[in-house]
Amino acid sequence: MNAKSELRLTDTNAASDSKGKTWGLEGGLFWWLIGGIGAGITLFFLLLVVLGSSLLTSLGVGLVPVLVCLAYIFALRQGKPPGYDRDCFEYLVSGRGFHPESHHTLNSKHPLYES
Repeated sequence: MNAKSELRLTDTNAASDSKGKTWGLEGGLFWWLIGGIGAGITLFFLLLVVLGSSLLTSLGVGLVPVLVCLAYIFALRQGKPPGYDRDCFEYLVSGRGFHPESHHTLNSKHPLYES
């Protein structure tokens, strides 16, 4: 073989950059949807069969976990940077993050400003 016909193989990490998509959802987010659907079906049948609730009530309560999972997926995970959901929950629980204290009582006028 001559040098021009040799294949040059280089290792790339292109496959490790993406976690893939399932049903249009990034990474493993479809598992959250599957979990919400499973919880909704379980609640629906528990209310309908075990507790004897009406069909409409059972359906309404059964839709709640699915809607909560969809809201979580599309508001806090899909298309957002990693850790965005955790940052939002941490902000809700503990308020602002670590930052220096700001004092508004200090003189905020420019030193060259004459009044």
